[in-house]
Amino acid sequence: MEPDSNDTLLALIRSRIAIIQVDTHEETRILAFLKEETAQNNAPLFIWTITDGLRKYPDQTPIPQTIEFQDALKNINTEQSVGLFVMLDIKPHLESPVAQRLIKEIAENYAAKPRTLLFFGRGVQLPDDISRLSARFVPGLPDHDRIHDIYVEEAYRWLTESRKKHGRLETPHEAENMFLLNLSGLAEEDVRRLASNAIRDDGRISEEDVKNVLKFKHQALGKDGLIEFYPDTSNFGDVGGLDGLKAWLEVRRAGFVSTDDALDADQPKGVLLLGVQGSGKSLAARAVAGTWHVPLMRLDFGALYNKYIGESERNVRDALSQAEAMAPCVLWIDEIEKGLASDGNGSADGGVSRRLLGTVLTWMAEHTARVFLVATANDVSQLPPELMRKGRIDEIFFLDLPSKQTREDIFRIHLKKRALEPDKFDLAELANLSFGFSGAEIEQVVISGIYAARALGKPLHTGAFAQEISKTKPLSVVMSEKVTALRKWAEGRTVSASTGARD
Repeated sequence: MEPDSNDTLLALIRSRIAIIQVDTHEETRILAFLKEETAQNNAPLFIWTITDGLRKYPDQTPIPQTIEFQDALKNINTEQSVGLFVMLDIKPHLESPVAQRLIKEIAENYAAKPRTLLFFGRGVQLPDDISRLSARFVPGLPDHDRIHDIYVEEAYRWLTESRKKHGRLETPHEAENMFLLNLSGLAEEDVRRLASNAIRDDGRISEEDVKNVLKFKHQALGKDGLIEFYPDTSNFGDVGGLDGLKAWLEVRRAGFVSTDDALDADQPKGVLLLGVQGSGKSLAARAVAGTWHVPLMRLDFGALYNKYIGESERNVRDALSQAEAMAPCVLWIDEIEKGLASDGNGSADGGVSRRLLGTVLTWMAEHTARVFLVATANDVSQLPPELMRKGRIDEIFFLDLPSKQTREDIFRIHLKKRALEPDKFDLAELANLSFGFSGAEIEQVVISGIYAARALGKPLHTGAFAQEISKTKPLSVVMSEKVTALRKWAEGRTVSASTGARD
């Protein structure tokens, strides 16, 4: 918990707000704080549960006939004149009109009888006429220092219990660093449980423990997650060319995955990958996550649109919040122009795309979570100019058609991926013949050549691939006008993802 979270809760209690919604699943830890605070100040504290009814602390005196939620509220309204009243698991009881009436009476009579109701529960929604009398408290999450302290506490406890008090965990530094980094965004109780389980499992922190943290965070998103989690990512060994982009990302890697608080203020925000279709934009997005060893989350605007007014905007806000809960991570928005198309006044869809754009732009400029945005686009004419401003993204990279050397590398990668020996093929010849081909089109040449050789029952050779190249009209030919226009626009406006000269 952040250092000021306890003070924030106390400030709400002292501000004479009658109803406080404590939005958390960490009730044990926060209850312990409230018990300690009220005991030190000799303040009355009552806790209600459906199993025990209303009890007064610290002596835990049960109050008769308060098992039912409505009966407990009646007791508070008529018998109790002052105190904090913690109500647990109230969500199913709020639909009762009688309960709602009693809650309002308690709140509206606060001046005469200062009774504070604390409703605990994750995502509890109060009726509108009660919500206006309330305040919401969301406990802060532990920062890097607190996460490290919890980890050290659990390690020391394990060492003590296993009689290794003066020993230490045998853990690779990189695995330990990524484990601690990926614990960010979790509640303190979850951090402690995951750290304890990882340490006690085998007395060390491994890559498997990092994967378990990511799995836990993904499951915490729920089945209705608005963003898609990619458990398997690529690395730049699977990507031909793009040496300029690779170098740029390598320089900024430490600023993103480091736990040094001094780097937090200047951590990289994200990039826009603009390029010809099939040039490897999606593969590059996956490779960023794989190279940085962080989870990859994909946001699909098509799945977020809703016919009801305001629902699409809320879905986008919720999706971005889910991405922040997975931090550190890479958030991939594929073909972003289709979700945030610039249509002038936004009349084409009733202004929804413009409102979504405003939501995304605000988040891009102001979010502090370790979420690195990788947006890909094919049609620059549809991109809103506001999206490309520095400060919201770090750089715009253009992924052009691959050069001759890059085409050789791409052939080599796809042959190896299919357990074929690249040295047995004339890659230079294939690279010459495939002038104007994108990376995706080269992959299809390899796949088609393999199928053709199998169908004929002949051994695979360079000629099989050459024949497939001759049958294919690449996109650079089929849509030459659009490809030429895109390349012309990108020149001087973007940074080339590849440093080599074009052929």
